[in-house]
Amino acid sequence: MKKFAVTTTVAAGLSAAVLGLAAPALAAPSGTDSAADTISRIEADGNRVIVNRQTSTPLSEAEVVAVRPGPAIREWVSVPGRQGDNRNKIDTVLQEVGTVFFVDVR
Repeated sequence: MKKFAVTTTVAAGLSAAVLGLAAPALAAPSGTDSAADTISRIEADGNRVIVNRQTSTPLSEAEVVAVRPGPAIREWVSVPGRQGDNRNKIDTVLQEVGTVFFVDVR
């Protein structure tokens, strides 16, 4: 029984370590891009950015400290008819169109 408890504890610890290491990959962008470049790249993918400034440095000179994903952005979108006998009908569906990202800069 003691061996099972140790194995379970080690497995849980390794799982937490793997999940904990996955988040910093997004939180610490690599490269020498300015904060303005990073923000432009995120917005180019159809996402929205909320900037948290830690200093008054201009974005063109600022360094990105962290990038954290926020809630999904959902919008009503018109889609060609998908249901019923009348395929010419336009359906309006709620669709995920992007994500909000929180970007910390200094």
